[in-house]
Amino acid sequence: MAFNINVLKLETIRKGSTGLYVTAWQQFLQSKSFSIGAADGVFGTVTETATRNYQERNSLPVNGVVDTTTYRKALEQGYLFFVPNRTANMILNYLNFGITEIRDLQRSLNVIGTLVPALAIDGDFGARSVEGLGETYKKIDINFRPRLEQTLSTATKQKLGTDLPAALDNITEYARRLRQQLSGAHWVKFFPGSISIADLASPFRQRVQAFEQALRVAGARMVIAATYRPPQRAYLMHYAARISRGEIAPQNVPSYAGVSVDWVHYTNAGSVQAARDMVNAYGIGTNPVALTSRHTQGYAIDWEITWQGTLNVKNAQGRIVSIGTPRTSYQNSVLWQVGATYGVIHLRYDPPHWSIDGG
Repeated sequence: MAFNINVLKLETIRKGSTGLYVTAWQQFLQSKSFSIGAADGVFGTVTETATRNYQERNSLPVNGVVDTTTYRKALEQGYLFFVPNRTANMILNYLNFGITEIRDLQRSLNVIGTLVPALAIDGDFGARSVEGLGETYKKIDINFRPRLEQTLSTATKQKLGTDLPAALDNITEYARRLRQQLSGAHWVKFFPGSISIADLASPFRQRVQAFEQALRVAGARMVIAATYRPPQRAYLMHYAARISRGEIAPQNVPSYAGVSVDWVHYTNAGSVQAARDMVNAYGIGTNPVALTSRHTQGYAIDWEITWQGTLNVKNAQGRIVSIGTPRTSYQNSVLWQVGATYGVIHLRYDPPHWSIDGG
């Protein structure tokens, strides 16, 4: 038995083709380390060359056309998760799961994922079943595949026959991808922020550099926590904080282009806990996190400045200012005044935060 490629409704594409299927193919080629430039949905000379190279590497007819033969090989290598407009039911139908087998899968997920409330065993692998699949992988992780194979019925295994291992591999990879999209502390590693003054925007960058140089000459110690923050990271931090504080329901969080996070877990409690885990991982605490801020514009720095004894630091006019206690930038208003002469303004209610205008 072979998998049912027809249910995927794949379009044959070649040089001159445009659209979603071209973009999907380009993204797949990129994932396999073929050089195509941008995945722009235009099948030009570069994409044709990359396609020919892919075909040659995989001992396929080298014609530069993405047809059924090429798609079949690509599907063996993970293209299934690049197919445009794919749904869970489509993926399962491709894997030769009919209504009976989908019911068996739903039953199996209830068992191995101890899902509460249990999935409806209705043979329709819709949004709720997809949530259950991701939740199950979240709970049992690398044990997902062996547990699923153990729990599926003999009838399902017999129907799939020799395709069972590949079907399990695809379902496991789908579950893993769903789990990775779920919100949680692992998102902190994506869209990393900077702690470098060099990444600030002009003219604030030059102002901070001048202030920092004066502080260094005076013997101050500086620990930078954040400078430029990518807007994607701000989005994740902002809504993690809002969900954790009960200010917005997970299902009401708007999407953000290029950020494939899924805020909705199988239960609301799971969604809120994942948001709290993100808040802790980001080190947000009770601090405000704006969706658009001076950090996302490159006009802010979070740092702490400390010193021993008396800090004798030059202001921007070249006058030495002697600063005693408290010996931290979090509390010393005299240091704030010195910073202001450089155009680096402290925000009083956010201790580590300095910006181009106090915002």
